[in-house]
Amino acid sequence: MNRRRFLFNLASSAIGAIAARQSFAQGGLLPTTQPVEEELVIDENAASHLIPANFNGLSYELAQLSDPDFFSVSNKELIAYFRLLSPSGVLRLGGNSSESCWFMADGATTAPAMKVPGGPVAQNWMPHRQFAVLPVAIDHLAEFLGACGWGLIYGLNLGNSSPERAAREAEYVAKAVGDRLLYFQIGNEPNYYHEANNRTRPASWGFDDYLREWREFAEAVIERVPGARFGGPDVAGYSPWVDQFAVSARKKMGSRLVAVTSHYYAEGPPDDPRVNISRLLRNDPKIGERAKVIADLAAGLGMESRMTEGNSCYRGGKPGMSDAFASALWAGDYMLTLAEAGYGGVNFHGGGASYLRASLGGHMPGDLVAQKVTPAKGAYYTPIAGDLADGFHAQPIFYGMMFANQFAGGRMVNATLQAGDVNATAYAAKTQDGLRIAMFNKSEDRDLRIRIKTGASYVRATVWRLCGSGLDATSGVTLGGSEVQSRARWSEGRPETVEFNKGMVAELPRGSGVVVFVSSDNI
Repeated sequence: MNRRRFLFNLASSAIGAIAARQSFAQGGLLPTTQPVEEELVIDENAASHLIPANFNGLSYELAQLSDPDFFSVSNKELIAYFRLLSPSGVLRLGGNSSESCWFMADGATTAPAMKVPGGPVAQNWMPHRQFAVLPVAIDHLAEFLGACGWGLIYGLNLGNSSPERAAREAEYVAKAVGDRLLYFQIGNEPNYYHEANNRTRPASWGFDDYLREWREFAEAVIERVPGARFGGPDVAGYSPWVDQFAVSARKKMGSRLVAVTSHYYAEGPPDDPRVNISRLLRNDPKIGERAKVIADLAAGLGMESRMTEGNSCYRGGKPGMSDAFASALWAGDYMLTLAEAGYGGVNFHGGGASYLRASLGGHMPGDLVAQKVTPAKGAYYTPIAGDLADGFHAQPIFYGMMFANQFAGGRMVNATLQAGDVNATAYAAKTQDGLRIAMFNKSEDRDLRIRIKTGASYVRATVWRLCGSGLDATSGVTLGGSEVQSRARWSEGRPETVEFNKGMVAELPRGSGVVVFVSSDNI
C-alpha cells in the first residue's frame, strides 16, 4: 500500500499545524521552515507497567476542609471538573496546612497547642494559625467523593498533634468515607521539619526520630481503625528517607503499608528570574531514572508508588509559566514519564489562593512576579481555579492531565523516538481497544514530522491535539479541538481520523502535543 495514504497532515491537520506555527510569532507569521523528520518505533511486545484507572489525581490543602461546603455534594460544578479529569481519580488532602489542622470531634474538643517556631516568623513558611475540621466537613467530603467516583488519601497532623487526636480523627474519616479511603498519611514533608523555614522540630531531629513518632501515631490509629492502611513518607523531592522508610516501616507494619509516597516540584522559587518556561520544558532523563528507582523499590516490597503532591513550581507557582500552556505540556509529559517508570499515580497540588497562602505562612511570592506580567490570581499552579462564589474554571495544566489520563487502564510498551536535537518525547500503551501513542514537541522553534512504525497491523487512528496560542498563553488552550467550558463542559471537536496499518506520518508542530488512538476495529 502507498505510504502516502497514511499521511497525518490531512486538511484538518494541516490547518492545525499552520495555526500552531502562527501562534508563536506573537502577532506575526514565523519564517517558514522545513519540519525535522524523525522516526518513532513502537514495540508492542515489550509491555511493562499497567497504568491504574485511578492514576490521575489532585492534591489540596487539608485546611480546605475548614469550609464544609467546598468538598460537598452541593458543589456540583467542582464535581463535574473532577469527573471530567477522571471518572475514578484520587483526591489527596494534606500539604503544609495539615500540620496545623485539628479535628473538632465535639463541642468539648479544644485545639492542640501549636509549637512556636524559633527565629523570625517572616522567614517561616509553615502556617501561623490553626484550622478546625468539623465532623460535618468529613460527612460532606464522603458524599462529594461518592458523587465524583474518586478515592481518598487523607493526611494526619504529625507536626502539632498527638497520637490520640490523630486516631480519633482517623476513626471518623474511616467510618464516613468507607471503601473510598485508600490510606492515611502521617505528616507532610517531615524531612523538612528540622530546617529553618519549617522548624516543626529541633535542628537535631532526624529520620530515626521521625520513624519512632510515625509508628506511635500509626499504632494509635490501628487501635481505633483495625483495618487502617498507610502510605509514606510523603517527603519532598528525592530524599533518602524514601528508601529508609519503605524498608523500615514495611518491616514493622507489614501489609498495612501500601504505598511509597513523595513530592516533586519541577522548579522554584517563583521569584527566581532563572525559573522560566524554557527550563521547565527541558528534557531531563534523571527524572524518569529516579522515579524508576522508587517504583522498583516499592514494587519489590509489594507496594505502589505515588507522587502525592507536586507541580511545575513550588510555593504557589509562577505566573506566566505555571498558569500558562507550557504547564499543560509539562504536566502531560511528566505524568507519562512516571507511568513509564511504574508509578501508580500523580496528584498535582492546587486549591484556593487563601488556603495556599496560609499554608505558606502568609507568603505567595508569585504575587510579586504577577505585578509585572499578569493580574495577581494567587493560586497560579492550581489545575482547577475559582471558588464557590465566582465559580470554577480549568487552567492550562488541567488539559495536560486530561491528555495523560487517556493512558489510564493501558499497559506501557516500548516507544523509541529518534528526535535528534529537538526537545521532544513519546510514549505508547496497549489498551483493550488497540494502542495509544502520545508525543510532545516542547521545542519553541522546531516543527516535527514523525514517521510512526508499529509491528502489528491496525486499521484506523483518531487524533487529539493539545494546542495553545503560545507557550506563555494563559487562555485559549484546546484538547481535541475544544476548550473546557464553564461547568466543565467539554467534547471532542471535529475528529481527525486517518488510516493506520503498520504506521503513519504525524505532523507535530512546535509547542504542541498529540495523542493518537489506534484501533483495530473495522472502519
